[in-house]
Amino acid sequence: MSMTSMVVLGLSIATVLLLLGAFLATMRQDRRGRASAPPPPVPVETAPVETPLPAPVDAPGHAGTDYADPRTIQVGDRIEVHGTPYRVLGAMFVSWQGQQWIEYLLRDVARRRLWLSVEVREGRAAGEASHLEVLLWTEVPAQGMVPAKSMLIMEGVEFFPIQRGTAAFRSEGETDTPERGLLDFADYHASDGRLLSFERIQGHTWSASYAQPLPPGSITIVTRAT
Repeated sequence: MSMTSMVVLGLSIATVLLLLGAFLATMRQDRRGRASAPPPPVPVETAPVETPLPAPVDAPGHAGTDYADPRTIQVGDRIEVHGTPYRVLGAMFVSWQGQQWIEYLLRDVARRRLWLSVEVREGRAAGEASHLEVLLWTEVPAQGMVPAKSMLIMEGVEFFPIQRGTAAFRSEGETDTPERGLLDFADYHASDGRLLSFERIQGHTWSASYAQPLPPGSITIVTRAT
């Protein structure tokens, strides 16, 4: 082999070795770059945003939502009960063992008087909503009767005791009672649902009345006191 051929062959081998070395260096650098590259971010699951629930509202049929609230009656107002007109002469605000109620003295066009009581009653069962109890009272002859602590008979009907006690009261307007005082009461019910109540201002005689429950919407406030 001539000297020239040996030089050419040597240069070719050197070129191949240089190219091979460059390729291997590139591969190592590529691996190093892939290994050091940060892993792709893991998507984070976010909880869906819940729409707030609307605030609770009074259900239809509760006082003050779709009819006149009897608790807003004032002395001097003109009202209607089942369409019958009355004038509110006075009011007694009664309190007994944490319970509170109002008794309004009404007078009709024939100048007859009767009482209207309004009281918020708590629900009997757990979670049961309170309700408004509105009663129209009609006086009945007691004929000197004294309320018994057990069953009593009034006009041939048996009445059984519910509760009795002595309540404090204050009055305004025309009620035929002192401005402040104590009120004795005894409440009864019959098996047919009728209610009977005895009341007396201390120092006076007992009076008795039957109660007629009024359904919602029975009372209309015609004009307010001026």
